[in-house]
Amino acid sequence: MTQVRTMTIGALAQASGATVPTIRYYESIGLLPLARRSDKAQRLYEPSAIQRVAFVRRCRDFGFSIDQVRQLVALADAPGLPCKEVRDLAAEQLTAARARLAELQALEAALQSAVSGCDATCSDGCAPDCSIVAELAQRQENLRPEVTCGCAGSIRVERPSSGAGR
Repeated sequence: MTQVRTMTIGALAQASGATVPTIRYYESIGLLPLARRSDKAQRLYEPSAIQRVAFVRRCRDFGFSIDQVRQLVALADAPGLPCKEVRDLAAEQLTAARARLAELQALEAALQSAVSGCDATCSDGCAPDCSIVAELAQRQENLRPEVTCGCAGSIRVERPSSGAGR
């Protein structure tokens, strides 16, 4: 009879590139099967655990939520289920990634505008008079503040008359 070689949690962590706490977490939430225990209560994992940890980590790298990873693990473990379900989860994640990308591009444009505005109007002045400081102090709904800056001069910022700022 051939005995399957098992490994400790430390060996699994090293082989999979995950940390020991991450492996414990995956096990506690059911993404990794419970390990057998040695006579000394040490966790013992089958070699297949390396692939499972790598799979879960890669899913997380792709931004899948824990619930989505749980679904993907279930699909990966069920040979009779159609690939379309995996594809649909990946398509949902692609849509979410594109939305985050659009948000980041809008953030990039806003920051570029703020930096350019500072370069054009006040970069040689004092920090409290900076157009970026004034812009960050504005509520989101407001347009760019009107700023005149310079250490020797005054700053004029059109501020909202009521409501809480961000």
